[in-house]
Amino acid sequence: MTAACVLLGVGAGPAQAAEVSYATECVPPSISGLPPVQGTTKVEITAPATAKVGDEVEVVWKFVQAASKNPDLIDLPANSVQPSGTLKAAGAQSADLAMQGPRENPAIPKGGDMVLSDMKGTLKLTTPGEVTLTPDAYAINALSTDTKCTPEEAVKSAATINVTPGEGSPPPESPDPTDSATPTTSPTPTPTPTPTTSPTEGDGGGQTDFTGKEVQVPYECKTPIGDKDATSPVQINAKKNGGSFDLTVQFKKSVMDSPADIPKDSVKPYMEVVLGGADKGTVHVEGPTNSEDIKSGEPIEIPDLTGTYKPGASGESTLAPGILTIEALGTTTTCTPAKSEVSLTLDTTEQAGGASGGSGSSSGGTSSGGTSPDGGLADTGADDHGVLKALALVAGTAVLLGGAVFTFMPGRRVR
Repeated sequence: MTAACVLLGVGAGPAQAAEVSYATECVPPSISGLPPVQGTTKVEITAPATAKVGDEVEVVWKFVQAASKNPDLIDLPANSVQPSGTLKAAGAQSADLAMQGPRENPAIPKGGDMVLSDMKGTLKLTTPGEVTLTPDAYAINALSTDTKCTPEEAVKSAATINVTPGEGSPPPESPDPTDSATPTTSPTPTPTPTPTTSPTEGDGGGQTDFTGKEVQVPYECKTPIGDKDATSPVQINAKKNGGSFDLTVQFKKSVMDSPADIPKDSVKPYMEVVLGGADKGTVHVEGPTNSEDIKSGEPIEIPDLTGTYKPGASGESTLAPGILTIEALGTTTTCTPAKSEVSLTLDTTEQAGGASGGSGSSSGGTSSGGTSPDGGLADTGADDHGVLKALALVAGTAVLLGGAVFTFMPGRRVR
């Protein structure tokens, strides 16, 4: 036994440890598509044998055996799994004691036994007599998804504390009020300036910077474990460069929290910006790989995607976010807009080898395919426009396990 009982009060007796096992059903996250698993949980509870009223004692829940194994989907990296659960106190005193362990584990291979850290919780003793401690339901959080495990039979108590009266014992502790969520404020969208000139190569006057409007793009994503729908705010900006335009595609108002350690240079995003109006085809833009390791729980974001648009037609041409692809740790997830949302309109002048019809040269940074005759994308009927969890592709391990590598939170953007 690696965990020892820590007594926060005074006068408590020596620690005792007892093991109990019980039939358990574990329900994997719905995104995994896996059925419930029936198994046996074996738990060792460590608590003081004796204490007195007013003492605060620390109780340790050690997993001798979890009821479920790591599914045959992915290898779980080190320090990516965190347990939490409930320990029931009964007898002289009744309470549901919240237990939680640190996110500490060795790498767990596909199909391997779940290795869970010891969970701890603190109980304030309020009434003399015998207090029994019984393990109850628990959850296993792995890469931002929860597997929930519930007893399927009456569980025997695993430890008993003999509580004696204490002088000047404090009244029972009131539970902490539930923290309320802090509302987030969405910043005002950037206004879209109307282009006033038709830029042409060698034109030293007129407008050179063009700011697109922020559009809500409903994405339908194909991941290695199934489909996900989500909406993300995206903005396309352009800067005149001779007869061409340097494009910058930004994912606005969002950051992401990584559920696991992600090594540097392991994630790379791409997009095909869809052309419409006078011009046709797509423009390839891409972002850099992550330049540094990303630790579990740290905020991260999709970087700006950049590329060059060489017009293939003269007139008013539109640009809309198109197919987004993210490659990560050997996996690929592709997200297609359910409908085209124009972010930027430009007055363009045809350039040799330009984009029209998707036949532009590689020097123009364009590619063909993925558009309908009017430069848009077919409406595939996405019906879930919630926060963008579908871009859960950035760590291949997390994509396969939970489909939600990143949780997007409005109102923040990290650089």
